[in-house]
Amino acid sequence: MGPALAARLTENVRRRKPLTLEEARAALEAEVVAALSPRPRGLDLSANPSVVLLYGVNGAGKTTTVAKLAHGLKQAGRRPLVVAADTFRAAGIEQMVAWAERAGAEAFAGKPGGDAAAVAFDAIQTARSRGFDTVLVDTAGRLQTQQNLMKELRKVARVVGRALEGAPQESLLVVDATLGQNSLAQARAFNSALGLTGLVLAKMDGTAKGGAVIAIESELEVPTKLMGLGEKLEDLYAFDPAWFARALFG
Repeated sequence: MGPALAARLTENVRRRKPLTLEEARAALEAEVVAALSPRPRGLDLSANPSVVLLYGVNGAGKTTTVAKLAHGLKQAGRRPLVVAADTFRAAGIEQMVAWAERAGAEAFAGKPGGDAAAVAFDAIQTARSRGFDTVLVDTAGRLQTQQNLMKELRKVARVVGRALEGAPQESLLVVDATLGQNSLAQARAFNSALGLTGLVLAKMDGTAKGGAVIAIESELEVPTKLMGLGEKLEDLYAFDPAWFARALFG
């Protein structure tokens, strides 16, 4: 969470004057929930088609999150189109297409080294002409410090907006639950450049607690919307602040 936020939460607990360990734990859980963003946590999929851009550094779990989300949308009766727009990373396109097939979703792929923004634009046109109601775009994974690559992501977002008025409906940053405070630096950079609408907390199936999202939400007011709790396609869940606060403390 970082020292400043941790100090604020513990001081707030002291002011509540808990008398027992259980009261202290309950007070701390309440303070965690209060520190989280008050913004809505549901995905905005009201447009037809709705465009969801997913960002994240390499290894955060972005590609598998796209597949899990596609699977969940299909289970809910929607028709998603998975867009393999990570043209920069070696085998990134092939990996996304393979995951889309596992999820039972159709994929739209560009060419290795191609223009990611053009791929996203063409995918939206395809979605409109063929009746897909959701477009899930797997963007290139990158470090937030690589300015040229961040410019490419901004271009993707601009082109998507030109292809479809009001798009993207969602701009989600996939956060690796194991990273700690580095996730806050990532979120600051991505939010400044792209205007995030939400977070996806990935890799919560190990010992990681994902406490960094408390610091991210407290500072940026970007709500966590989804949470990955395993490697199977079904292991993507809506983020519940109360459940998260309980799980954080065992």
